[in-house]
Amino acid sequence: MNIKIFVTGGTFDKEYNELNGALFFKETHLPEMLKLGRSKVQIDIQTLMMIDSLEMTDEDRLLIIKECNNCNDEKIIITHGTDTMTETAEMLATEISNKTIVLTGAMVPYKFGSSDGLFNLGSAIAFVQSLPYGVYVAMNGQYFKAGSVRKNKLTGSFESK
Repeated sequence: MNIKIFVTGGTFDKEYNELNGALFFKETHLPEMLKLGRSKVQIDIQTLMMIDSLEMTDEDRLLIIKECNNCNDEKIIITHGTDTMTETAEMLATEISNKTIVLTGAMVPYKFGSSDGLFNLGSAIAFVQSLPYGVYVAMNGQYFKAGSVRKNKLTGSFESK
């Protein structure tokens, strides 16, 4: 079984500029994270974009849908910014029904060392292998079906709506 991971950016892959305090994108941390987690799953990583999800457009979402549809793998993980992750999940769910797609992200950048990203990635890898066809959001050890989840900006967590 092969798992495809599409990288779209988000807090997951942000870097910190110590000189000016800005967050920016350089390259994905996924290979490093998989190595650190000692993953034995066959995974193919492809970067689609490196943007903050607040800057993601419907055109970007259509690209994600196109790549998921064109992908031969039935198990797909999408790393995504948490602010609009649920919107992308809902859009995917209306277009794709013959694959298991799990979106995940992080509230704290991986490079900060105290990130939830590594845990969320591991959870997404487990969920994508065990859940039936559908589109899901996986955060903090939980999964939610697309359309039934929201980000609670007061608590910084995802919950059923």
